[in-house]
Amino acid sequence: MEWVEFESAAVAAAGFDDREHVLEIVFRSGARYRYRLVSDRIWHEFRSAPSAGRYFAERIRDHFPTEWIS
Repeated sequence: MEWVEFESAAVAAAGFDDREHVLEIVFRSGARYRYRLVSDRIWHEFRSAPSAGRYFAERIRDHFPTEWIS
């Protein structure tokens, strides 16, 4: 899984497994979630978005099967 740190008020880091299409996001609150069926395009857009928090809210949250990790 490729991990990237974010300079975001909401998102601390995220990792993406391109073979499994799984995105894991660690939020500044410490919460960690796994999102399934995420495309490579969504991952690349998320990484390069001007606001990771806004992109997450608009394009990831409530759009993919989600699992709370911790």
